Amino acid sequence: MSAIRRKFGEDYQVVNTNRSMTFSAPVKKKRQRFVEKNGRCNVQHGNLGSETSRYISDLFTTLVDLKWRWNLLIFILTYTVAWLVMASMWWVIAYIRGDLSYGGHNSSYTPCVANVYNFPSAFLFFIETEATIGYGHRYITEKCPEGIILFLFQSLLGSIVDAFLIGCMFIKMSQPKKRAETLMFSQDAVISQRDGKLCLMFRVGNLRNSHMVSAQIRCKLIKVRSSQTAPHPSFSQQYGCQWVVYSSSAST
Repeated sequence: MSAIRRKFGEDYQVVNTNRSMTFSAPVKKKRQRFVEKNGRCNVQHGNLGSETSRYISDLFTTLVDLKWRWNLLIFILTYTVAWLVMASMWWVIAYIRGDLSYGGHNSSYTPCVANVYNFPSAFLFFIETEATIGYGHRYITEKCPEGIILFLFQSLLGSIVDAFLIGCMFIKMSQPKKRAETLMFSQDAVISQRDGKLCLMFRVGNLRNSHMVSAQIRCKLIKVRSSQTAPHPSFSQQYGCQWVVYSSSAST
C-alpha cells in the first residue's frame, strides 16, 4: 500500500475482489476535522524546542491550564510538604535548645515553645499557628529569638503559598470553560441566498434561563489553498492567520 501511495499519490481508489469475483465499493478516505464538535482544535504543536522550560517559566498559567486532578494533587502535596518542613524546623529548635529532654516536668525551665515535647506536638503547634486557631496551650516564649525569627518567616511563607495556590484555584474555578456545554448549535447548516449573496446559516440556542447581553458570534472560514512554493497545503483564514498542516501535526 505504501508503494502504491508513493506512485499514485493519495487520491486513488482501492478495489478489493474475492473468489466470487464481486467488486466492493471504493474506500472513501475520511478527512480529519480541523475543529472537533466540542470546540477543541485538532492541532498538535511540534518542533518548538524546550517546551518544558517554557511551561515552567510561566508556572502560574501552567497550573491554571492543568486538569483538576493534577491541580488537586499539587495543592495537597504543596501544603503537606510545607507543613512537614516547618514542623521539622520547630522540632529542630526544640531539640537544639534541649526542650525535648525536660518534657514540661521542670516548672522553673522556660522552653522556646511551651508544651512542645516531640514532633507531633511541634506539628500541632505549627498547624495552630498557621491556621490562626490559637488554642493557647502551646505558645512562643520571649526567651527564644530564633523562634520569633522562624515565626516571622513562617508567616511570610504561608502568605505567599496561600496567595499562589488559592489564587490559582480561584481563577481555575472562575473560568467559563463549561459554559459552551449549554450553547447548542444546529446539526445542519444551510447555504442560501440573502440579498443576492450566498450565506451560511445555522442556529444557536442558549439552554440557560439567563439572557445573554451584547452577545456576539464570530465565525471563521477555513479553506485549503495550494501554493507552488509551499511543500504542504495551507489553510487560509479570514483573520490573517495561515495554518500549515502536515500529515500528523499542524503548526502556525
